[in-house]
Amino acid sequence: MNEPKKAFPYKPPSDLIKKKYSYIFHEQFSIKQKNLKLLFDKIVAIIFLSITLPIVIFLKIAFIIEGLVIPENKGPMFFSYNAISQGKVFPKYKIRLIKAKYIDPEGAKRGDWIAYSAEWNKDSRTIVGAFVKKFYLDEIPQFWNVLRGDMSIVGPRPLAVIHYERDLAQGNVTRKYLKGGLLGLGHIMKGKPEFGNPIYEYEYIDQYIKKSELSLMWLDLTIILRGVTLILKGGGH
Repeated sequence: MNEPKKAFPYKPPSDLIKKKYSYIFHEQFSIKQKNLKLLFDKIVAIIFLSITLPIVIFLKIAFIIEGLVIPENKGPMFFSYNAISQGKVFPKYKIRLIKAKYIDPEGAKRGDWIAYSAEWNKDSRTIVGAFVKKFYLDEIPQFWNVLRGDMSIVGPRPLAVIHYERDLAQGNVTRKYLKGGLLGLGHIMKGKPEFGNPIYEYEYIDQYIKKSELSLMWLDLTIILRGVTLILKGGGH
């Protein structure tokens, strides 16, 4: 299966980034977990999993009905592929958007992202899948990842293994140190020319280190608010 060109928009760190945030590139660099942020993640994950449960049930019913009416569209509602958060591999859970015939079964068994890459082609999506993507509902299962401790609510988006290794090879190191997030300074630029510019991830790490726990919480809340605004616009890609 071919990788969609838009699947990896991430650019290498510029000389300006390397100079401004040189300390982040040091071999001995490390980050200490913020306890308030961790507690916030758990609480928000529990609340959102509870709030979105009726949505998940509704989508499950819709998946079943669509599968009965259009047999080629039936299949499991959830899937996962291997991604990396804070340098560690974990199963990133999502809601299936595409018809089963577009999924590579062998790659899926290995947890390869590329097995599901057809979701970038709108023609491959099921009817329910198209609706799910429009409002980013496919991200709901990742609140389970947050509750498990794999991810954070705010942080650099966790990349599939193939993309993490590529990003690391081109010189970016942010995803080695921070947990991947549902939202991030860079991710809320989705749909804009600045999406993929790594400076936002380095800026967040810089703020993560310099700010107090309460100040960082306020920053996270502003990022969440901007992310929710993006979601409500219904511009899922």
